[in-house]
Amino acid sequence: MYEEMTSLERCLATIRLEPHDRVPVDLHNFMMTVADLRLPPQKIYQDGQLLGRAQLAGWKRFGHDMLLVENGTAALAEACGCEVSYLKGSAPLIEKPLLKNLEEVASLRMPDPWNSPLSKAVLDATRLLLDSIGREVYILGRADQGPFDLACMIAGPEMLMTEMAIGENDNFIFELLEYASNAYILYAQIFKDMGCPATSLGEALCSPDVISPKMFEKYCLPYGKKVVSALQTDEFAVAYHTCGNTTRIIAGMVETGARILEFDYKCDKAAAKRAAAGKTTLLGPIDPSGVLHHGSVDDVEAACREAIEVLAPGGGFILGPGCALPGTTPPENIDKLIECARVYGKY
Repeated sequence: MYEEMTSLERCLATIRLEPHDRVPVDLHNFMMTVADLRLPPQKIYQDGQLLGRAQLAGWKRFGHDMLLVENGTAALAEACGCEVSYLKGSAPLIEKPLLKNLEEVASLRMPDPWNSPLSKAVLDATRLLLDSIGREVYILGRADQGPFDLACMIAGPEMLMTEMAIGENDNFIFELLEYASNAYILYAQIFKDMGCPATSLGEALCSPDVISPKMFEKYCLPYGKKVVSALQTDEFAVAYHTCGNTTRIIAGMVETGARILEFDYKCDKAAAKRAAAGKTTLLGPIDPSGVLHHGSVDDVEAACREAIEVLAPGGGFILGPGCALPGTTPPENIDKLIECARVYGKY
């Protein structure tokens, strides 16, 4: 049995595929941390100091190893010019696409994340957490949506996917994806420069639940590789997140080169382990809704034990929810998740 590590040491060793004491725990819990605040959503999610203090309080309550710092999926799209709506009990959402047609892609301008409310809030929250606990805990500042999901927000998923299916305007699609890649890199570079050990990109719409594996290879994979290659170093990791049943594209996710793959409960765990072993670290895959939100403590323990048994051998595994936790997730279920890593996840 290895000597006990700090959370930061544990995460770094896991992600570097080095020996470590036990399975680390991530909590994708930004909505949980602000659920009890009696403030308008716009005030909550645009206030980086509030978001950072809420994350800090959540860490003090649960003691997880990795903090995934974000305020939803709209920050980078807003910085690119999209309009945002705020609904009670929900993270910010993009109200409507920015483009009326793909030909307008040439009019897009690079974002200024420090001068856009949502992206600035995430940067401010990340800075607060790095200053407060960055020497103890792994702080992952999320640079929001990856190239494909950002492109879908800017153009609208219906228009973009229809054009992908028709296949007559690939030149505009690739121009948009290049723009989205460069916008993501610009935002992520700020987290890297401020001293974060990692960032993350969400590509939920790259899932086979939404597009075919063939379309993933054509429209998602090249740009995933592009951003990972531009950002990742020995000291800075990129996490690639895709929701849904990613079993058919898990090898492609590994091919991006991302040092962390955030994957969902629908993906075949054994297939994910085979694809990732010795190459990258898997993060997840506990069902955030059916198990952690709606399930019992016993359900949580069963799901965590199964995940650890399949995914922990040989290292390269971080236990956590497969996607964002609902704001009303029972705290006792989070306690059990963390307990499982400490009891069953020792090496």
